[in-house]
Amino acid sequence: MSKEIIVVGGGAAGMMAAIAAGEQGASVKLLEPNERLGKKLNITGKGRCNVTNHADLETLLANIPRNGKFLYSAISRFGSQDTMAFFEGLGVPLKVERGERVFPVSDRAFDISAALERRLKALHVTLLRERAESLLVEEHAVQGVKTDRGIRRADAVILATGGVSYPATGSTGEGHRMAAEAGHTITPLQGSLVPLREKGNLCARMQGLSLRNVRLTVFESGKKIYTDFGELVFTHFGLSGPLVLSASAHMRRFDRKEYRLEIDLKPALDEQTLDKRLLSDFEKYANHDFCNALDDLLPQKLIPVLVEQTGIPPHQKVHEITREQRRALLQQLKHFSIAVAGPRPVTEAIVTSGGVKVSEVNPTTMESKLVKGLYFAGEILDTDAYTGGFNLQIAWSTGRAAGLAAATKQEGERP
Repeated sequence: MSKEIIVVGGGAAGMMAAIAAGEQGASVKLLEPNERLGKKLNITGKGRCNVTNHADLETLLANIPRNGKFLYSAISRFGSQDTMAFFEGLGVPLKVERGERVFPVSDRAFDISAALERRLKALHVTLLRERAESLLVEEHAVQGVKTDRGIRRADAVILATGGVSYPATGSTGEGHRMAAEAGHTITPLQGSLVPLREKGNLCARMQGLSLRNVRLTVFESGKKIYTDFGELVFTHFGLSGPLVLSASAHMRRFDRKEYRLEIDLKPALDEQTLDKRLLSDFEKYANHDFCNALDDLLPQKLIPVLVEQTGIPPHQKVHEITREQRRALLQQLKHFSIAVAGPRPVTEAIVTSGGVKVSEVNPTTMESKLVKGLYFAGEILDTDAYTGGFNLQIAWSTGRAAGLAAATKQEGERP
């Protein structure tokens, strides 16, 4: 007789768990109250879906700063090569881009979620548009789930409800509540891959300005901890954009550390080359006010703020600018500095840092050590990664591990 399994949550981890269990012959019910599956999956990678990262096990784990060791078993058994083979086997051709990021050739996230849905249907997984309200637990063993439509009995339950980021996609934190009610510890939930708030109002004055091809460096209490190249945007509260979201994952100790960002506005030019460029521009605008001599070099919205930071009087004539003043300008162009007050709320984050404490979960099977037959997969767990497809790989690997274990574990086996 096949095992009855309920998967709570129809995101990346939940769909993978349901497929893995279904492939083992289990009878699987997938609970998802959203009108469609993979709602968050469909908006990842700007709608293109960064499926995974074409990296070896060591590199994958190096990009998971929070509890990467816990994931060693799951990722070693279903890594990025396995993920790529899985989706290509479902008829989705993939491609590898800069930073070893993997995307569908079509650049459509929908192709990934549609392929998963087709596989679920082929395996006769039952999709129930119901909201899980609580776990049914008796004598430290799960018996099923209470939903908004009634009681659903099961031999095993896999919680794959996501974190608390992007609540509009259904990530409301209900899974954490249910896990806590079952006796699990939930570590503090905060945003990772999240926009940043500035100290002061430099960014607010440049609100809406997007900079491409700049270099961003993060300093933690004066020590350089991260640098990358790409695109960012100034907002009314501070900074956002791909470069900033990636940087934020490295800024995890706001309670006891000071953070500062430095932007190299002209990373293609070393200081000597940039100084020659300045001399050329200054010659061209020799009789202009300083504030009107930077149009060839910088976007209009940035000029007043940068001029102020140099300390050079805005209406000083360009031909009067001293070598020291030019050095001050050069310093700002290569090291434009912004003090960071902290991250934006977790609801604005791409992923949640924090969740079910991993020491209470079996790293091989994803089964609870406290409640027999209860499994976890994906962002509900206290583990998260940098950008580049690593967070989705966590979802695929843990979903696969939980689904396989839930379907094949024999009665009487220890969690």
